[in-house]
Amino acid sequence: MPRRPATGVYAMLGVVAGSALQLQQSALFSLGVYVAMASAAAVLALVLWRQPAWRRPWCVLALAMLLAWACTGWRAAAFAQTAMPAAWEGRDVRVQGVIADMPQASARGTRMRFEIEQAWAEGAQIRLPEAVMLSWYGEPPAEGLQAGQRWSWTVRLKAPHGERNPHSMDWELWMWSQGVQATGYVRQHSKVEGAAPQWLGQTMQAPVAQLRGRLLHAMQPPVNASPREQASWGVVQALVTGAQSRITRADWQLFRDTGVAHLVSISGLHITMFAWLAVALVNVVWRRSVRCCLWLPAPLAAAWAGWCLATLYAVFSGWGIPAQRTIGMLLVVVILRTQGRAWPWPMVWLTVLTVVVALDPWSLLQAGFWLSFVAVGVLFATQPADRNTRQRKYRHAGLRLLREQWVLGLALAPLTLLLFGQISVVGMLANLWAIPWVTLVITPLSMLGAIWTPLWPLAVHGVTAMVRVLEAMAAWPVAVLYFAQPAWWAAVAGVLGCLWLAMPWGWRWRLLGLPLIVPILWWQPATPAWGQFDLLALDVGQGSAVLLRTQGHSLLFDAGPRWSEHVDAGERTVVPVLRALGVDLSVLMISHADSDHAGGAQSVQQAFPQSRWLGAGGVPCQAGQAWRWDGVYFQVLHPLPAALEVRATKSASNASSCVLRVQSHGGQRALLTGDIEVPQERALIRSAADVRADVLLVPHHGSTTSSSTAWIETVQPSLAIAQAGYRNRFGHPATAVVERYQRADVRWVETPACGAAWWRSAQPEQVECERVNRRRYWAPVPR
Repeated sequence: MPRRPATGVYAMLGVVAGSALQLQQSALFSLGVYVAMASAAAVLALVLWRQPAWRRPWCVLALAMLLAWACTGWRAAAFAQTAMPAAWEGRDVRVQGVIADMPQASARGTRMRFEIEQAWAEGAQIRLPEAVMLSWYGEPPAEGLQAGQRWSWTVRLKAPHGERNPHSMDWELWMWSQGVQATGYVRQHSKVEGAAPQWLGQTMQAPVAQLRGRLLHAMQPPVNASPREQASWGVVQALVTGAQSRITRADWQLFRDTGVAHLVSISGLHITMFAWLAVALVNVVWRRSVRCCLWLPAPLAAAWAGWCLATLYAVFSGWGIPAQRTIGMLLVVVILRTQGRAWPWPMVWLTVLTVVVALDPWSLLQAGFWLSFVAVGVLFATQPADRNTRQRKYRHAGLRLLREQWVLGLALAPLTLLLFGQISVVGMLANLWAIPWVTLVITPLSMLGAIWTPLWPLAVHGVTAMVRVLEAMAAWPVAVLYFAQPAWWAAVAGVLGCLWLAMPWGWRWRLLGLPLIVPILWWQPATPAWGQFDLLALDVGQGSAVLLRTQGHSLLFDAGPRWSEHVDAGERTVVPVLRALGVDLSVLMISHADSDHAGGAQSVQQAFPQSRWLGAGGVPCQAGQAWRWDGVYFQVLHPLPAALEVRATKSASNASSCVLRVQSHGGQRALLTGDIEVPQERALIRSAADVRADVLLVPHHGSTTSSSTAWIETVQPSLAIAQAGYRNRFGHPATAVVERYQRADVRWVETPACGAAWWRSAQPEQVECERVNRRRYWAPVPR
């Protein structure tokens, strides 16, 4: 009898380990290899299962790992075969299909998942991925954009492509896990006859998404609502429908800084509360019928009804990983109660974890998976041995909540550091009052508002009140701490140390975990040696941002683009990367005022107020400015006096770009050029400025207006780095420019294919590409 549970545990551990191992592959094998390995593992398992002597833990673990590895690879290889054909990227194609999910508001319009039924181009049918993510820019059509609508429209598609920077979000992984193989936009105003969008009617497909969309449409804030009230409406909309895009970026940052972000999304806590309410209600109603009680005892009927209603709510709200975990654990508990059995909590926890991983192996790489399962596991592991104890300290709800917050805050602190690069110091105190407030006030009012709409404004007022208090707490000194991303061994030690401290043991034993925490808190990445510098050209899409680091100083040259009024690369990309690298920014230099270079400057300055601002928006650049840091020489070569005279005109913005030369103690040089064009290149050559460099940031993203032959011959770079967006509308970098550098025997690197590019003066012959170093099969190097 003991052998079966042990066998099951090792089998489940093998499934999780095998799935995790497959996710580390940089490239996929052929589909046939995975099919053969999965078949061999299945046959071998069936043969050996008949031999009891082979049912040993290591054998079960190995076979389960092999089977899970092969099945995950099988699914990945099959899905990869449906990738976006390169021949049709960036070209007009006509598609017909159905909006498969509730459309979400985006920075410039609406984003929606679209299931393609048919596709045509050049008069013939073509094959495209079934699921694509489309954007509709501007105001929606007269028919609206709703789930279940069938449309025929002309679109331009491309393979999913996200920015790749150190310690940044893997957007391509997210698209892969959603089953999406292409992104694009609707061509609303094409001049080609018959290319206009055509509405083909409402279908019965995606009924849940249709219902969510109708409810979301009914939850619109009043026209005269203040910006704060509109933002609070977004939180209520997210709690009811799962539309998290309605929550503003400022609110998301506030919730992260105060440690309550888990409360403003559909979490396991909300679903569990919903299940408890459903169980209590059904239990009361069921007991009123003798016949019903004779057919099925009220506790069991209430348990099953509560699970069914909670499942409907979880599906309606988007079916995220926390929802899957909660519904799975509730289902196991209800089944066991129906059979009059009980499992220890680790078995319930591991069973549900294994099922979630088996259904979606790529969930292992999502933050929600780790935060959800670790939080629940820690709560179970740290409960008193006798959960029915009468001791006052555990019976008192306030003390119990205090204890749980202490345990969760301690256990999850290293995970939040690793996943988000920060730890909320005020998180424990904020959760003490925010959990009951959101769980008992805001969430019930939000959900009941679907039945009686006057409750929604009350929920909005509740959110506004909560935000005001959180803003006051976030303003406290040292409310949130930022840490550099540690090495893997320090991260593992920190997680184990915090888990050890959270266990219900004596304090003498708990204190043994303190030494394990020290590396993760004091970790600092290595900086260049004296006289040397590092250059990191960030991947910010169609824009520019370059980090220069010496032994004790750092300079950011440009801050990336601004995409909308509320979204810019400084906040979304640059600041998180700088914090993950442990950078304390010394100087922010903005080459010129164009949005693709200066769009993120304000966000960077707010995050690093101690930094000095040079260039556009700060102390103007002038040729001749120079300084020395840690044996590294910095010199501004441009604008020259002639360019300063026309700086004020918008047309002269590129012409007045700052040009910065950096030289190590050993003579290795980097030249950062902004958006200077051929006339400025000629002026620099005529001025006799020494523009020679080992590495050159290609002027104007590789535009045909820059990088003349004379410029390349004068600079004589060994490496040229072009920062540009993937398949951008400007056509940067131009083919003629690329060929010009290649003819001069210059090594060419561009961020769409490389991601963030590292270059070090101590190793001038090498360049490291983030997309290559962290290559995964769901994010291939662009073709």
